[in-house]
Amino acid sequence: MADDIVAVTRAEWHGEARDLIELATSERTVAELLRRGLEWLTRVVRFDLATLFLLREGKLVSVVARGPLASERVRRHELRLADFPSLRQALETRRARAFTSEDHSHGDGDPFDGVLDLPPGHACMVVPLCAAERCYGVLTLDRTECETYPREVVDLVEVYGQMLATSLQEAEQKSNFERLHRREHAHARLLESQLGGDEVGVLETSRAAPVRELALRARQVAETDTPVLLLGETGTGKERLARAVHRWSARAEGAFVTLNCAAIPAGLLESELFGHVKGSFTGATRDRAGRFQMAHGGTLFLDEVGELPVELQAKLLRALQEKTFEPVGSDKTVRADVRILAATHVDLQEAIRQRRFREDLYYRLSVFPLRLPPLRERLEDLPLLCAFLLEEQSRRTGRKGMEVTADGLARLAAYDWPGNIRELANALERATILSRRPELGAESFDVPVRLSSPVRSAPVPLSLAEGAVPTLEEVQRQHILRVLGLTQGRLYGPGGAAALLGLKPSTLQSRMKKLGITRLEQYVATPPPPSGK
Repeated sequence: MADDIVAVTRAEWHGEARDLIELATSERTVAELLRRGLEWLTRVVRFDLATLFLLREGKLVSVVARGPLASERVRRHELRLADFPSLRQALETRRARAFTSEDHSHGDGDPFDGVLDLPPGHACMVVPLCAAERCYGVLTLDRTECETYPREVVDLVEVYGQMLATSLQEAEQKSNFERLHRREHAHARLLESQLGGDEVGVLETSRAAPVRELALRARQVAETDTPVLLLGETGTGKERLARAVHRWSARAEGAFVTLNCAAIPAGLLESELFGHVKGSFTGATRDRAGRFQMAHGGTLFLDEVGELPVELQAKLLRALQEKTFEPVGSDKTVRADVRILAATHVDLQEAIRQRRFREDLYYRLSVFPLRLPPLRERLEDLPLLCAFLLEEQSRRTGRKGMEVTADGLARLAAYDWPGNIRELANALERATILSRRPELGAESFDVPVRLSSPVRSAPVPLSLAEGAVPTLEEVQRQHILRVLGLTQGRLYGPGGAAALLGLKPSTLQSRMKKLGITRLEQYVATPPPPSGK
């Protein structure tokens, strides 16, 4: 036995087992794992050739070879398992076997016949590589000396074969997990696109200068890890903008995790944010990760953060400042690298005065506030928004090629949209369901007509901002200009400016001349792109 086995300490055995497992879970390939396995085997037992065969469709295919007899022919060698009952028996019994001279003369032949000129009766050992329910292949050891490996050596290498098989199993599981992760990540990105992040294209091409400025500032802050507070009325598209900021950031490949603070009972919010351990409360039957852990390396979007209970705000503040927290029921600190985006329609300054929101948390969240304007302040974007929303809905409803006509746009523009873009999307979806034609005219929409809304939503004149009251002529001129912009300069016919204003075309022309409104062509905007293209 002293001639066949190399002295190795128990510590070295444990160290090699640990190294193999770490190698299996590292970024290296299976080929590197197998090469390292044979390299360490030279420190355990003497051989002239060590070969690793992996099972592939009923064949044992050589993948790695070490030792003086290793050659390119050996590395390309293949064996049909059906031709070697002794190898098949080793895999079935999961026991290593040393071949004797009797086996070589009366058995199923040497696996390297025709490849190596080994003497009859040479030392030969076959070690199965099996873990759990899988057999991955065999390890063969050969020496040119005509003797048999002692049982003690065979048992030792059998244990090593089990270690190597376990490492192969770890590597295979890691590879499968990474493949599933890549597939799920690609699926998640597709869903994000379908959920509306592409609306930022409408922001960047908006006909309203404040909206374009908003998109520019959002792109600038996306390049940092600075917390962003998204403000605006309900339905203005705060989550869409948050998804855009995430996609523009260096964390785009990470997770985008959302939590609506107003949609979850206060008693469960802490668990949702930070997770919990088994037994921490009734119903906690297992450990569960919170949104912070899910968003590690990515972005966490806290919608309606103004509804967060005061008692939970201190723990959120600590998580933001130190990037650490404790799950519910645990005394262990968890670290999470998360970029925070928050949104609310609540007046946080008023909430601070009423002691419903912590001032220090407000300043932590509002490092870079972005306020989304309501739809009534960007009605010139109606054509673009309608085209985008109809295209988005077509992927769900199958109604392709739908578009809003000029009089339909005029009807939509005569409403002040308290529900903003969300309400507009609902109105468009109802219209596509009820309409039998691809053209959605004024009759397709059942929204209330409020002709006074353009006046209320018109840009505030400079004189009014300075405290002066505008004249009646200024108000009329502003109102007519807005309606002309909505109808793209069209005066006559259904949906024309005269019809919307309730005037005869000749009366409108006369009033326009009196107010100094000329050159109708300046109100003709580029039409929105056709739906579905």
